Amino acid sequence: MDLPNDSELPLTYRAARRVVGLVLLVAIAWLVVGSLRTILLLFAIVFLIAMVLNPIVVWLERRRVPRGLGVALVLLALILVAGTLAIVAIPPVTAQLEGLIRRAPDLWHGVRGRFEALASRYPSVAAALPETDEIAGKIGAQAGTVANLLLRSTIGFVGGVVSVLVALLLLIFVLSNPAPLVAGYLALAPDRYRAQAHRTLARLARQMTAWVRGVAINGLVTGFSIGTGMWLIGVQPALVFGVMSFLGEFLPNIGAFLVAFTILFVALSMGATKFWLALTIVLFVYQVEVNLLVPVVLGKEMRLHPVNILFFTLAMASLFGVLGAILAVPAAALVQIVIDEFYLKPRHVDHAEMEREASILVEGRSHHHRPISGT
Repeated sequence: MDLPNDSELPLTYRAARRVVGLVLLVAIAWLVVGSLRTILLLFAIVFLIAMVLNPIVVWLERRRVPRGLGVALVLLALILVAGTLAIVAIPPVTAQLEGLIRRAPDLWHGVRGRFEALASRYPSVAAALPETDEIAGKIGAQAGTVANLLLRSTIGFVGGVVSVLVALLLLIFVLSNPAPLVAGYLALAPDRYRAQAHRTLARLARQMTAWVRGVAINGLVTGFSIGTGMWLIGVQPALVFGVMSFLGEFLPNIGAFLVAFTILFVALSMGATKFWLALTIVLFVYQVEVNLLVPVVLGKEMRLHPVNILFFTLAMASLFGVLGAILAVPAAALVQIVIDEFYLKPRHVDHAEMEREASILVEGRSHHHRPISGT
């Protein structure tokens, strides 16, 4: 009598208990994340920044600069750069952004005029368009409440300043003496998983450094290119579009779409020629980024599928808001590294074989399909 395979055995009490325990663990983790989301987000950002800055501090240490002094020099340099950028860039960007908001009703009129010209030839399009006065009134009302919104956000701004100060203090503590934190992390791992835990942290640190470097370089190149291109063709405010392009790099996939939509909306209100010129510039810049900048800057450190990135972007945004969306790539990288180190590598998974299996499934061929030789 043949005995059934393990896969054919019914669910045992021990296995059922594990499943229930896993479900309870996930539920508890969800409740903890929901109640401590602000604190978790703060610590995640601080640890990410510490991972990126630690190689610089170590580089200074190797040149006989005490670690405490090295941390102070690095943070002082960051504060000076951020302060200089704020003083130089914020006033003109704010002025241009306010001008863009005030022009919003006129921009909508311009865009609708283009559609109405099209609708005169295709009447079915006109029925789908909202009323001009209704949309313009709503946009104008929103533009008129900017001052009130800024006034009501004063308390939030003060709270943000306090959070920044707390984060800076925490960053100083982490960077000044990270060894006990790393040792505690390694001590939590069982002995048989110590090597995997070590490799996970090392890989995550390398990938986060590569990611921040890549985002910064790509953002600077993209922002400068978009801003300069819009200025050359007369699509204003070009400075705002350049800054938006830089910041959009921190929102994977979604950021580029939002930036392109805003630019093309403004360009369309100025005429078909401006629209096509702006579209050409935007497509060219982002194609150069995807096909040249990303492979050169990031190399092979970050191998994340766009679908995975989009999932983590939406999930992190749902949990933590905009800052959570910014941390989508680090979260996706962490999950991928953990799965690889603790599950795939111990099983010696042949990725090439998995890719061949995937190709068979995608193409709809049988697993045992063999090409028929000619007769």
